[in-house]
Formats: sequence, C-alpha cells, structure tokens
Amino acid sequence: MTQPTTGSLHEQAIASLGARIVTGHIPVGTVLTPESVGISRTVLRECIRVLESLGLVQARRRRGTVVLPAADWQALDPRVLAWRLAGPDRLTTLSDLSELRLAVEPVAARLASTRATPDQCGALTAAIVGMSATQRSADHDEYLAHDRDFHRILLEASGNPLFAALSGAVAEALSGRTTHALMPHTANPEAIRLHEDVAAAVRRGDAVAAENGMRAIVEEADAAVQRPAR
Repeated sequence: MTQPTTGSLHEQAIASLGARIVTGHIPVGTVLTPESVGISRTVLRECIRVLESLGLVQARRRRGTVVLPAADWQALDPRVLAWRLAGPDRLTTLSDLSELRLAVEPVAARLASTRATPDQCGALTAAIVGMSATQRSADHDEYLAHDRDFHRILLEASGNPLFAALSGAVAEALSGRTTHALMPHTANPEAIRLHEDVAAAVRRGDAVAAENGMRAIVEEADAAVQRPAR
C-alpha cells in the first residue's frame, strides 16, 4: 500500500487543524501544543506557519501560539472558506458569499461588456457549452469545472485585478454546493439560460443586460441552496 508523503501528511494536518479552529472545535484563546491538538511538535510547527499566514493563530511571547477570533482571519482565502463550508454553519457561509458575489459579479459583468477581449468572450462561450453538455450530471466535477471557468473568466474580463483576485472565493462558493451535496443532479435550465444571456450581453457590449443577468445568476444560486438537491 502506498504510504502518504511527508508533504501530504502536513497538508492533512493543516486542513484538520484549520477546520477545527474555524468551526470552533478549538476555541479562541486556546494555546496550541502537541498535546492539546494531538500531533507531533514537528508537524505542529509546519501547521502554525501556515495557519499564522491565514490569521487563525498568532505566536505570543511567553504564552505560545494562540487561536485568534474570526475577525483576524483571512476570510476570503479559499482554504478558510472551504473549512467554513465543511462546518455546521455551511448555509450561513454560502449566504455570506452570495452577498459578496452580488456586490461584485454584476459590476464585473457590466465592466466586462466594454473590456472583454475576443478570446475572453470565446472562453465564456466555451464554458457554457461545457455546462450544457454536462448539465445532466451537474453535481459532478466536470460541470463544476465549466461553471468555475465561466465565473473566473468573467471576473478577469472586468479588467479590474481586484475583482479577478476574488475568483478563488467565488470558486469556493460554487465548489461548496457540489462538495456538500447542495447541487441538483440536473442543472436548472434557467441557470444555463442566464449564463448564456450574460455571455451574449458581454459579446454585444450591453452593459445593463450583462449586469442584470449576472445578478439573476447569483440570486438563483442563492435561492437554490435553500432547496434540497434532487
């Protein structure tokens, strides 16, 4: 049997420890020690280095490494979002992400209608073709990959690098529905149509239609997570 590599063991430990902090299983103010978290000193040292970069913990003189409150976390980091989505407050996290997306993606679509390159317009169309081809298995990774591509390309096509930097957070919102069985097996035809409408509006330079269409996409996705996947 293949043994896990040292790197993968460290990654597993980081993911486990990060998730336990984010979901509150390791409370704020806890001092991390090998004994308190059940991992070796060497592995814990590597975990602390990563978790400190995410704002989850802080090394304090004469006290040790302490778990920090949520206000200090790198809240938009995909790893922090994935850990939140794996916890009991999943729907609240998805709602938070929907509010963020509503603030950003419609504006990104409006900007893309005047800034998207021909290659980006083509890539948006290709992503929709992929979504359409896999819509009868929308709860699988292939459909998810096309959906993620569409939203990443649109944010990049806005021409605003700060919007583009949010593509990881948007990708986690989309991935969370698939990973945690909140995505229907067959995609909602209305959702596919809305993506097509946005891509068409971007191609023809219709800023209002692009913005309104993207807002409808996010609102449809937010409403869908409140319904059981079928």
